[in-house]
Amino acid sequence: MDTAVTAPAESEDRPTRSGGRRAAAWACGLLLAGVSVVVGCRAADSDGITPVPQLLAFLPWLLAPTGLGLLLALFARRPLGMVWGVLVLGALAWYIEPYGRTGEPTGSPVAQLRVMTSNVQFGRGARALVAAVERHRPDIVFVEECEYTCSAALKKAFQGPGGGYPYRVSVEGAGSDGSVIISRFPLAVADGVRGTMGMPGAVADVQGHAVRLQLAHPMPPLPGQVGLWRHELGELRAYAAAGGKDGSTILAGDFNASQDHAAFRRILDTGLRDSARLAGSPRTPSWPARTAPTLGAQIDHVLVSRDFSANAATFLGIAGSDHRALVVDITLHQHK
Repeated sequence: MDTAVTAPAESEDRPTRSGGRRAAAWACGLLLAGVSVVVGCRAADSDGITPVPQLLAFLPWLLAPTGLGLLLALFARRPLGMVWGVLVLGALAWYIEPYGRTGEPTGSPVAQLRVMTSNVQFGRGARALVAAVERHRPDIVFVEECEYTCSAALKKAFQGPGGGYPYRVSVEGAGSDGSVIISRFPLAVADGVRGTMGMPGAVADVQGHAVRLQLAHPMPPLPGQVGLWRHELGELRAYAAAGGKDGSTILAGDFNASQDHAAFRRILDTGLRDSARLAGSPRTPSWPARTAPTLGAQIDHVLVSRDFSANAATFLGIAGSDHRALVVDITLHQHK
């Protein structure tokens, strides 16, 4: 009697377990396949097509679905899935390493300066930015999405008597189109990079040394606009390359790209260096501000030519903006 009662229960349990393992195996395959496409594009030095560029911005966070896929493979007892998961984890660990050149300039220091970049989200963060500038006193400030009211607020706060920032270049515009550079150092207007949104340029006189300044704000890689995003990052790359070996350059702003995007790495390949990385913060997220620093991507950068060293990098919350501001302390060295 006992045997007749328990045997059916055991036979019913086996299909249930088998079905659960099949489901786990399918889920594992889907997770690892999705991550593998993104990692494959990274390995191929390509940004691919939507949704790959959007996912590449969050490459380090793909460790989570990969780890889950590996656990599902273990539960499903799928050796192929286990090996696949380990290989993808190894590739992610490899590509999470910071990209770009480092090394200290060999020339003697000639000037120290503090640079800030901040996307104020259609001007909504303008008031908080004014307070941050007053608190941190950067020498040069790059402001993206600084529409008409933001531009007027910066002019009122900093360009009157005693304002401290008498020099300014800008592209005036509504919404995300406006951008401004303000400076303690004298500025000569230069041709900015042409783009959908304003990207002004200038040449700063930093204690007798000419430094090229360019604000970066290419279009984001929205679905259907990845080609435009790639093109505008290419224009920024051309600007960086035009500086040549001995051109002192600061290229700063909201790049809408991280070091995991091939189009951004090509800018670094011209010889520019990411000051946040030089200062020890290569992957501190700057966007979206609501979840940073727990979750996010570093898409706001201050790139500098090889005659600069970086001493510190600080990311600041700006009330009203979906970006954190970046403040870097850098030192200009004599060319050798």
